[in-house]
Amino acid sequence: MSQGGLTGLRTLITGGSSGIGSATAALMSGAGASVAVIDVAAAHMAHVLFEPADITDTTAVATAVAACVGHLGGLDVLVNCAGIGARGTIEDNDDDEWRQVFDVNVLGVARVSRAALPALRASEKASIVNVSSIVATLGLPDRALYAASKGAVHALTLAMAADLVRDGIRVNSVVPGTVDTPWVARLLASAEDPVAERAALEARQPHGRLVNPEEVASTIAFLASPAAASITGTAVAVDGGMTGLRLRGTQRG
Repeated sequence: MSQGGLTGLRTLITGGSSGIGSATAALMSGAGASVAVIDVAAAHMAHVLFEPADITDTTAVATAVAACVGHLGGLDVLVNCAGIGARGTIEDNDDDEWRQVFDVNVLGVARVSRAALPALRASEKASIVNVSSIVATLGLPDRALYAASKGAVHALTLAMAADLVRDGIRVNSVVPGTVDTPWVARLLASAEDPVAERAALEARQPHGRLVNPEEVASTIAFLASPAAASITGTAVAVDGGMTGLRLRGTQRG
């Protein structure tokens, strides 16, 4: 997917220290965008500003966003990638964990977007890309809390797109399948049989493997670019066919 026109785009990415966020920062910076990252984890990447902040802290978010906008000289693109996972059925996660996951995955998007909006409204190429998940659209086992949070991100994306279209701000989301990220690596490491668990995750994606972070980053970059100027209120699946395909028998994986 082409990401033409990224040169000079002033871009802020949350959760850019690892996984999808890191891949997006590297891709967009390498393609000529000016990139700043907000994350609780320290990281270093050439030509990328890292601003430490906890996105559950409204004051810290406002300070970090202001610092990033000042460094970039404005803002054209916001990528809300920061998030945390959770395993379990509706019986397995207590109220404190529900609050924590929603505080990061949903309220975090709201806090950062709210802080970034004044700068985005001043841009002629404004775009927000939220990172959702396949669990927002498909029922998968042992993901009740995580699915609820990402379902909220999906709905929030549509509402934001409707509210901001008249301001010239496009809002879309990417919907990754199972991505080969550090979080998935930790899940596999905790399984009784990591090799068998990885094989099962690969097999449930019709193309027979995990999605790699760079593939999701490429889609984010496209949605953020002027090439996608007429795309808003859209969720783009990067899932190896999980959403749309129902294959007969064993075809791959």
